[in-house]
Amino acid sequence: MNTSANSRQDIAARIRELRDSVGESIAAVADKLGIGQDLLAAYESGSRDVPISTLYEIAGLLGVDLTDLLTGKSPNLQQFCVVRDGEGPEVERYPGYRFQSLASGFANRRFEPLLVTLDPEKNQHVSLVTHVGQEFNMVMAGRVRVILAGHTIDLGTGDSIYFDPMLPHAQLALDEQTARFLTVILHESAVNQTGITAAILEEQ
Repeated sequence: MNTSANSRQDIAARIRELRDSVGESIAAVADKLGIGQDLLAAYESGSRDVPISTLYEIAGLLGVDLTDLLTGKSPNLQQFCVVRDGEGPEVERYPGYRFQSLASGFANRRFEPLLVTLDPEKNQHVSLVTHVGQEFNMVMAGRVRVILAGHTIDLGTGDSIYFDPMLPHAQLALDEQTARFLTVILHESAVNQTGITAAILEEQ
């Protein structure tokens, strides 16, 4: 599959162009995101990787779907979205991590299901990341080491972990073998909505 349209530089260019098109300054968007202007400028230049959850927040602020930023195309499916094996749009956002979107065609998603492939040659030295929301990982092939806030958790095929992604975390392939895992990232807005719904139900 050709992933050139989904490269870090292409995503950075889309963020920059969309921000310009809505007339927002770097300072204004950075303030709304709660990050520094230098960091947003690095995202827009392509010199820094953008966490998936931050991409989602940027998309919301700019009035587009996450798929617009990832692929340059708008999702239009409302009832269901089928992704055949190997056909989801891919993006290689971190060294050794290749993400494949499993619901890019579905509009107004509340969470992001992604299939992640870890390349053991590029994935030996990982940087810890943090982002808002909640995250679920389930290993589909190989073995994966999850580094989470000072803990090291080794997972085999079929094993899973659910965690708070505000804790510094990373995943790497074990045994010098390619590994794959399903990750589901719940957006912060969906987390907040779930909390509101739970509170309403408790009052009834």
